[in-house]
Amino acid sequence: MNLKDIHSVYFIGIGGIGMSALARYFKFIGKKVAGYDRTSSSITDNLIKQGISVHFEDNVNVISDAFKHPNTLVVYTPAVPSTHSELQFYRNQGFEIKKRSEVLGIITKDSFCLAVAGTHGKTTTTSILAHLLKVCDLPLTAFLGGISEDFNSNFVLEGTEYSVIEADEFDRSFLHLTPTVACVTSMDADHLDIYGTKEELERSFNEFVRKIKPDGKLIVRKGLPLDGITFGIEDGSDYCIKNISIENGAYIFDIVTPTDVINNVKFNKPGRHNLLNGLAAFTMAVQTGCSPHRIAQALESFKGVQRRFSYQIKEKDFVFIDDYAHHPTEINAVHQAIREMHEGEKITVVFQPHLFSRTKDFIEDFATSLSDFDEIILLDIYPAREEPIEGVTSQWLLDKIENPNKKLISKSALLEEVMNCKSGVLVALGAGDIGLEVPKIKKKLSYAH
Repeated sequence: MNLKDIHSVYFIGIGGIGMSALARYFKFIGKKVAGYDRTSSSITDNLIKQGISVHFEDNVNVISDAFKHPNTLVVYTPAVPSTHSELQFYRNQGFEIKKRSEVLGIITKDSFCLAVAGTHGKTTTTSILAHLLKVCDLPLTAFLGGISEDFNSNFVLEGTEYSVIEADEFDRSFLHLTPTVACVTSMDADHLDIYGTKEELERSFNEFVRKIKPDGKLIVRKGLPLDGITFGIEDGSDYCIKNISIENGAYIFDIVTPTDVINNVKFNKPGRHNLLNGLAAFTMAVQTGCSPHRIAQALESFKGVQRRFSYQIKEKDFVFIDDYAHHPTEINAVHQAIREMHEGEKITVVFQPHLFSRTKDFIEDFATSLSDFDEIILLDIYPAREEPIEGVTSQWLLDKIENPNKKLISKSALLEEVMNCKSGVLVALGAGDIGLEVPKIKKKLSYAH
């Protein structure tokens, strides 16, 4: 596929975080862009403001004739069912149809491509990396899986020589990429509805690593079964964080590289998992030839990513945090960060499970992770693309949580419930639509505190 021959691009699922970044890219380079999504959101609102036509009805008749022209590229997300009438129309008419990941691979193949893979940490690591390269004045394009608070966007276009992208393992999407520098942050079991077993997931990661360009580099968390440049904390890795202390809610530490020691680096995002994300981004940025000392200095000014340990309220006597965590490992990381940064405080968690299959696959781990909080408020499972699985419910999860301070409530009762919260820390977790409730909770609690 030659992008020069494409006049217009139509997106099925345009409101997704990754799809909307691609839509912005094609709009920027002068293509006609439009799309469908199931529901309106702040993302689709912003696309419409940028002159991109978006509709919310699966109806071929409302698609403009400009997007029924043969020189139209159709991009879809795997979350869209094959029965979708617009997708069927384009297939039946013989249009060029690509998954989002395929298009990303085409756009970035001739650039110095930096791709971040892993079951956790991709969005934060890519966002930090984009920030570091921007500070180093490198001409980059970045497709991010979240809204960067540094760019106030999920898309950055400062040039095309370098590209920063998430290498998503879902649906084996990352196998369409050919990175120059790749990073693997983690390989925990996930997406077992796609892979079946952890071993099959790991095989896919190994296949991704083989996609790296012949003169490229692999950056890998120490301890993972992959050969590459390692990063870690106090573990003798090639790029290693040492001598960690906490001052005013920020980490101060040293970075030991194969050739240098950089002292008194400051990083403002809580949690050892975020320290690792920052170190992974630092290690990748070094491979571009940027000055390690300049990159390390830039770590301090990283603001964060929306819904990634985002402080919504931060008062002396009360803190409200929002996070995207939807896997037991991620929940454990958030718990560790809160205990470290808010020592001695009582913590209430509001958790919305994401997917019936993930809840079923990791039910015991979810129960263990959630039990560590002082008080647990559960919402019903957010189904996303899935149909219900018999017996897999939030009540089943609640029954397995070994902590008496627990309850299951409806989303409609959430605001009233959190108003009665007596904890010093409230945290909202989940990858579903719980994020839409966060501004409402913040508004209510801001009046109360």
